[in-house]
Amino acid sequence: MVRLTEAVDRLAREEQPLVIAGNDRFFSVGAELGEIAALDGPAAYEFSKMGQSLMRLVEEFPAPVGAAISRYCMGGGLDLALACHYRIGSPRAVFGHRGAALGLITGWGGTQRLPRLVGKTHALEMLLAAEKVNAPRALQIGLVDALAEDPVAPAVWQIRQ
Repeated sequence: MVRLTEAVDRLAREEQPLVIAGNDRFFSVGAELGEIAALDGPAAYEFSKMGQSLMRLVEEFPAPVGAAISRYCMGGGLDLALACHYRIGSPRAVFGHRGAALGLITGWGGTQRLPRLVGKTHALEMLLAAEKVNAPRALQIGLVDALAEDPVAPAVWQIRQ
């Protein structure tokens, strides 16, 4: 998270569009839940602040920011995608906030951004019931803007428009 924050901050000064992508298996599955559970109060607070700073940098980026989501986009990774200005998913993408099933939820702004994007009912299903959403459903509820076999290509095209 530190390296991603530094990279986004550096790129923001160039004011060029940005596409954030993972690999063929994961966009991002967020933080390691075992490590999060082991944090004490002050360390958890600092970790939360670090995540909030990254999400704010992405959300306030001076040029368009797209998320190209090939597969799993979970927890803090979903928060990152929600901070982007638009999201393109592959037909195999899966979205969720599974930490709720363990009594955890991120403090990175996803609880605010998700209901604004998909509505309160769908957000509650994902945040409180830890429901996973597949790509067609994500498109239907407005979680992603489009689906594409290779989500990077249309994400790059979108930022150039």
